Amino acid sequence: MATKDNQLEYKGHPLRRKDNLIYFGDMSDEYIVQLQIMDTKKVGDMDVATKVSVQLQLTDPDVKSRDRIVKKSEKDSLYAAMDLAAIWLERALTTK
Repeated sequence: MATKDNQLEYKGHPLRRKDNLIYFGDMSDEYIVQLQIMDTKKVGDMDVATKVSVQLQLTDPDVKSRDRIVKKSEKDSLYAAMDLAAIWLERALTTK
């Protein structure tokens, strides 16, 4: 769903895409989820993701990039990856 400024959202959190990377969450929050489309297949005239890497990451710029990763997983569809990403992000942002 798009907001007034035409920003995509999923379950109340912003989505940003750059090539095969999708960032889910707000960079001003403590955590975001990075989804990387690793492999696709043609279905008709569309490319459909068949392998997606999911990483829950800290947004703290003072932490080394490899130490920012809190959790990671791989899913076989973008739908399954987004479902997992939404769960991880909600839990991370509500647990303090």
